[in-house]
Amino acid sequence: MTNARIGFVTQTHTGAVTPLESIQWAAELGYDFIELYMDGASERTGLDREAITAALAETEIDCLVHLPFVDLDLGTPRDKVREGSIRELRACLDAAADLGAEKAVVHASTHATAPEWSQRRTKPRILASVRELEAYATANGIELCVENLPDDVFTIRSIEEILAETDASLTVDTGHARVSGCSAADTAAFLDDHRERVSHVHVNDAREARDEHVPVGSGTTDFETILEPLVDGWNGTVSVEAYTFDKDYMRLSKEKLDACLSA
Repeated sequence: MTNARIGFVTQTHTGAVTPLESIQWAAELGYDFIELYMDGASERTGLDREAITAALAETEIDCLVHLPFVDLDLGTPRDKVREGSIRELRACLDAAADLGAEKAVVHASTHATAPEWSQRRTKPRILASVRELEAYATANGIELCVENLPDDVFTIRSIEEILAETDASLTVDTGHARVSGCSAADTAAFLDDHRERVSHVHVNDAREARDEHVPVGSGTTDFETILEPLVDGWNGTVSVEAYTFDKDYMRLSKEKLDACLSA
């Protein structure tokens, strides 16, 4: 039987559901935590930290955060842009600490791509940024978890460099792994080989090798195979990452994921 806790990535950035509503959903549906996406309508300056903290305490729901990424750049050769991105993410980590968040998911990525910039220039800057943010997160009692991305510098096939060059943990996104050409067995083998550093998993279902984020069970991803290495004795966290505002789909996603983890 797994020791994993199950939560979901909030869709609060759209404004269609609020952080407080997400916490209530988690409590009603039997989730252990929310993973608050800190962007858009729920970016850090718009959060009612006191109300969110009170709701988390009242419902006994834990909190993780997903740090913003769409307009930030950890690998750009433009020093001022990179420094500004790190300052913003440090401020987000401060807000996450106020909420009592235990983990923060980060995209170790850059918008500086060929032909203007090569990975020879950008990759060392991303790694330096991750080291700086990991130290800052740890000082705030938060575990930084770098996510594998599709078609980026650090896909599931290249993310071992993060393990070698930083002290950060990993978030393995199953959909991103599939886009990167990994079969269910390939992703399971990665989880088995790296379970000491994999702290968090995004369950991202899809009907094909695309980053679709459909509710769990409505796609064709073989989660039973993928998650099998985590069933026995793994103490990490698993987030459903489904693009839906329908509570029934989140209920069904939880039931499907529970079945996979107890198989």
